[in-house]
Amino acid sequence: MKETDILITGAGIVGLSIAREINKRYSDLRITIIEKEPTVGLHASGRNSGVLHAGFYYSPDSLKAKLTVQGNALMTAYCQEFNLPINQCGKVVVTKNEGELEGLYELKKRGDTNGVELSLIDEYELSDIEPNAKTVKHALFSKNTSTVDPLIVVNHISKSLIESSQTEILFNERYLHRLTNDTIQTNNQKIKFRHLINTSGLYADKVAHDFNTGYEYILVPFKGLYVEYKDDSLLMKHIYPVPNLKNPFLGVHFTKTVKGHVKIGPTAIPAYWRENYGGMDNFDFSELIQTFSIEARLFVSNASNFRDIAFDEMRKYFQRNLIKEASQLVKKIDASSFGGHLKPGIRAQLLDRKDMKLVMDFVIVEAENSTHILNAVSPAFTCAFSFSSLVVDKMNLG
Repeated sequence: MKETDILITGAGIVGLSIAREINKRYSDLRITIIEKEPTVGLHASGRNSGVLHAGFYYSPDSLKAKLTVQGNALMTAYCQEFNLPINQCGKVVVTKNEGELEGLYELKKRGDTNGVELSLIDEYELSDIEPNAKTVKHALFSKNTSTVDPLIVVNHISKSLIESSQTEILFNERYLHRLTNDTIQTNNQKIKFRHLINTSGLYADKVAHDFNTGYEYILVPFKGLYVEYKDDSLLMKHIYPVPNLKNPFLGVHFTKTVKGHVKIGPTAIPAYWRENYGGMDNFDFSELIQTFSIEARLFVSNASNFRDIAFDEMRKYFQRNLIKEASQLVKKIDASSFGGHLKPGIRAQLLDRKDMKLVMDFVIVEAENSTHILNAVSPAFTCAFSFSSLVVDKMNLG
C-alpha cells in the first residue's frame, strides 16, 4: 500500500495549482497526484480557449467575482516570470442592438464593484481600439483580458512539481473507489492518505458521492466547439457579445489566440456522455443513460432555460449559423476564410438536483479528511492560483 499526506485526484490546472500552493506553505507534506491519462492537459485544462478573463461578468457576491481579478494578475505574473507566451491583446464587448445596452451597463457595474479595470466607450472610441468591431452606442473595453497557451502552462506547472522532492504525479493511475475513510483503490494499487482533494473534473461529482457528500449535485456535460478563421488580420482584440447573464455561457465570440490566430465560438451543445468529444470516443453506456435522463428532464421542464439553450446551441453546430451569429459583432468578415472545427472541449457543468438549475459559481464541498471541487468551470483557468489559495485556506493541514 502506498501512503501519502495529501492525495489529489486529477492533474488538471486546479489540481496542479493546489499542489503548488501546498508546496509553498507546507514543506513537510508529501503530495501525490493521480491522473488517469498518460500526461496532463488532455481534458478541460488543455482544451479551453486560453483566455485570462478580467472578472466583470460575475455577480459580486460570487467566488468567481472574488477570485478572477487576483487570479488574472497571478497567472499573468507567472507567465511573465517564466517567459511563457501570453498575448495581452485586450477585449471589447459590443452590443448588437439597443436592447442589449442594459446588459452592457450591468457588466460595467459588476466590473466596477469587482475591481476590474474596465472602460465604457462609444462607437468612435471603439473604432480606434478595434477597427473591425461594431456596436450600438456603447461598448466595453477590458485591457487586462489576455490569452495564454493552456497546454504550455499546465505542462510548466507539472514539470516544476515533478522536479520537487515533495510532489509526485502518477500517470495512468485511475481512481476506482474508496476502500475506507483514508484509503482508495486505483487501477494499480491502494493509496492511504491524510487528506484527499478531489479535482477530478468531469468525474468530480462521482468521487464526491463515493465519499458520501455532494449528493445534491450531478454533472451535465456540454460540448464546446470553435471554428478557425484563416485570416489573422481580421481583428486585434477579442470581440465578445453581451451575454445572457442568467446562463453560464458567454455566447459566440472572436478569440485572438496566444499566437495571434483567430477562432470563433464556442458552442455549448449538450453532450451525451462525459468524454463525448467526437464520434464514439470514450463511449460509456451507463453515462449515456444517466445524461440522457437528466437532459430529458431539463428539456421538458426548460429549467435553467435548458430547452432554449439546447435549440440555440445545436443550431451553431452548423457553420453557416455560427458565421451568421459571429458576423453581427464585426463590420466585415469573409465566409470563405473559415476552416474546420478545432479540438473540442467538454464543460463539466454542475446541476443542482433539488431545483434543477445549472450552477453558476464555483462549488467547494468539505467532508471528513477530504475536499471536493465540484464546479471548476470557466474562469477556473484564470482563477487557478487565487482559487487554490482559497481552497488551502479552508483545509486544516497543519
